[in-house]
Amino acid sequence: MSSIKQRFKNLKVKFQGTEKSVIIVGSIIATFIATSPYLFYLYESVPDTKVWETFLFTYESIQYEDVNVVMWLLTGKLIPLIFLIIWFFTCRHWWYHTLLVPIAMYIYQIFGLFNDDQGYLDEVQLLYLVPIMAIVVPSIYLIRAKMFDKLNTANKSLQELEDEFMLKPTSFWGKIKQYF
Repeated sequence: MSSIKQRFKNLKVKFQGTEKSVIIVGSIIATFIATSPYLFYLYESVPDTKVWETFLFTYESIQYEDVNVVMWLLTGKLIPLIFLIIWFFTCRHWWYHTLLVPIAMYIYQIFGLFNDDQGYLDEVQLLYLVPIMAIVVPSIYLIRAKMFDKLNTANKSLQELEDEFMLKPTSFWGKIKQYF
């Protein structure tokens, strides 16, 4: 009976340390996901004018001639981008680097949105994604080939192989450094 009490005591100490920050970060992510429909409709609070003046900044819509349209386009690209970034940092599968391709696409589209000289927003983005895809796709194929090679020569399950290939940094900055 005392060993069970000792285990609970160890779990309590563990919870008070690093697990507390995991719960806080998880709560922030869950709150963001739950409120995302409301965040998407924030564009409705932007006026239907060509110039939007606030106490922080002034924005003039040259290409679209309506600031509300620009903010509608921005929220339509920013919310999925944030979802993809959350998925990228929380994904436990070996193929999570493929998420960099749509992340790069959305970032390119957001920058293109504010480029007033650009005629059509989504016209040639695939050409700009080719260098990213040229790195990510072969890397994923090589990891997949190594996994299947090990799967054929060892008696491990696919989940065990995914766990073996997964790097597990200990801090937030460690996770960011892992990707770059």
